[in-house]
Amino acid sequence: MSGCLIIAVVMGAGIEGYGLRMFSVFMFQQLTLMMAVPPLLILGRPGTLLLRSTPHWGPGRLVLRMAHAGLRSRISRIALHPGFMIPLFLISFYGVYLSDLADQLLPTWYGHVSLEVLFLAAGVLFTVPLISTDPLPIRQTHFGRFVDIFAEMPLHAFFGVIIMMATTPVVDFFSTLPASWDVDPMTDQGIAGGLAWSYGELPSVLILLFILMRWQRDDSRQAAAADRHAVLNGTPELDAYNAYISRLNDRADRTHRS
Repeated sequence: MSGCLIIAVVMGAGIEGYGLRMFSVFMFQQLTLMMAVPPLLILGRPGTLLLRSTPHWGPGRLVLRMAHAGLRSRISRIALHPGFMIPLFLISFYGVYLSDLADQLLPTWYGHVSLEVLFLAAGVLFTVPLISTDPLPIRQTHFGRFVDIFAEMPLHAFFGVIIMMATTPVVDFFSTLPASWDVDPMTDQGIAGGLAWSYGELPSVLILLFILMRWQRDDSRQAAAADRHAVLNGTPELDAYNAYISRLNDRADRTHRS
């Protein structure tokens, strides 16, 4: 619910009006939709909620069949694979702003909203394999999640540095602001780069800490389970090794006495 509320505020509530013309506000919208909203939506476990609450009769049966088919489909595996989601993350920054795509889409309201939907979808696809506890077609190891988030963190930080160091407008659409706003386009562009470099890092750091905490918790749980299993059933391999060492020690003692 918090994620849905933030979406409503970021894509409305007056912010959208400024985001239509100001680079810094639009960058704030993008970073919020890509970095801050997806973890909140995913931690709400929407997939589990869907599977548990949908009735098994009538239209609900069709919804469940579609959900199960989506989980087993090859498209889902590809969409959640690092080889797909990390390039999509790159396109959402470098591909949009360092090409003509932004200038082609931003002048229209439909193009503007399409980019916002792209940012939200890219953020969800990137975040799902990292922290989701819903049923997934593929599930990464903790080390794989750590590598993915660690590889992503420099991407928007470096992009922010590029924007801040640019001496000309990166997006021509944002170079002409209403005169009544009294905003310098280059100053606004510098703020946008600063947001990409700073604000974009905070959610990534929090996700990284979340992954490390879950990794440590799962390792502790597995170690405790292994200890309980050893107490109940013993450790055949360790017992056999100890017996082998004991036989060697007995043989060495007999040889020494002889």
